Amino acid sequence: MQESTITTKGQTTLPKDVRQALDLKPGDKLRYLILDDGEVRIIRARSARDLAGALHPLTQRVVTLDEMDAAIAAGAKGQ
Repeated sequence: MQESTITTKGQTTLPKDVRQALDLKPGDKLRYLILDDGEVRIIRARSARDLAGALHPLTQRVVTLDEMDAAIAAGAKGQ
C-alpha cells in the first residue's frame, strides 16, 4: 500500500508507483471521486480529444424510422 504526507498547504506528492499506474506526466490533471462509503478514487482526467476513436465505428447499416417502426410493430405482434 502506498501513502504520502499532506503538507500544511494541503499538498502531497503522489508516490512513483501511483504515477506510473495512472500513466501521469507533468501537467496532467486528476479527478477525485468521493464515494458514499467515504472512499476516494483518484483517476487521470481525460479531455474529450483523448476520447476520439474510443467508440467502435458503425458496422451496421443505418435504418430509417419507417424500418424501425416496422420492426417494433413486428416485435409487438410476436413475429
